[in-house]
Amino acid sequence: MFFANRPARSLRVAVLALAALAGPSLAQAQPKGKAAPAPAAPAPAPAAPAAAPQGGMAQQQTGPQTVNVKSEPSQAEWTKVCGKDQGSNTEVCYTTRDFVSDQGQPVLAVAVYDMKNAQHNVRVVRYLLPLGLLLSPGIRFTVDGQQGTPGKFAVCFPNGCFAEAGGVSNDLIAAMKKGTTLNVSVQNQTQREVTFAVPLAGFGKAFDGPAIDPKVLEEQQKKLQAELEKRSEDMRKNLEKQNAAGAAAPAAAPKP
Repeated sequence: MFFANRPARSLRVAVLALAALAGPSLAQAQPKGKAAPAPAAPAPAPAAPAAAPQGGMAQQQTGPQTVNVKSEPSQAEWTKVCGKDQGSNTEVCYTTRDFVSDQGQPVLAVAVYDMKNAQHNVRVVRYLLPLGLLLSPGIRFTVDGQQGTPGKFAVCFPNGCFAEAGGVSNDLIAAMKKGTTLNVSVQNQTQREVTFAVPLAGFGKAFDGPAIDPKVLEEQQKKLQAELEKRSEDMRKNLEKQNAAGAAAPAAAPKP
């Protein structure tokens, strides 16, 4: 119930923020002596994704679990954003989307970076994932059951962790364009495998298409921020009602 504690931020914006904290794959992909490209504008701290499923039935089961996610209502399609890193003369584009659970809670965000200059064309896939996961096993993601691609956690914040895979091949990008489901597998604290099933519909069109107009992107972010803050306020009020009802119950109980 993290929304009750603080206003939530767009996961999509949070994924962009990690570009300023370039992980190992980005650093290794750049020519020696050159810094990894970063976005022109800073981004706020990431929102907290919903905790990885562990309670209830999950505690009684040890087999793999699949969690089907759906698009954040305010972001109906994959979005492509582009900019230029002046220091390395690298064009940086990323195609991204936020996803929520059936209950509407943020679960994860996906961003596929495509960085081009005269010498290199580097592609990196990044994920913003929930807390409560084992970091050392890393992640593994597949497209429609094809050969898996490993990834490592790069950095964690108090309310979410980033994982990435660098040097992504053209074959994987092509599979994502044509594929149906991106399966992102992690391990929770009980070492149970949890797989987030991410729909890929529309990814290819966005990846190959033009970048979104910055003004349109700004409006999308404002709309998403307003919706998340409304959810936060609704959840806060519901918690207050539940707490008030719980406190009133003992007083209303009949005396023996």
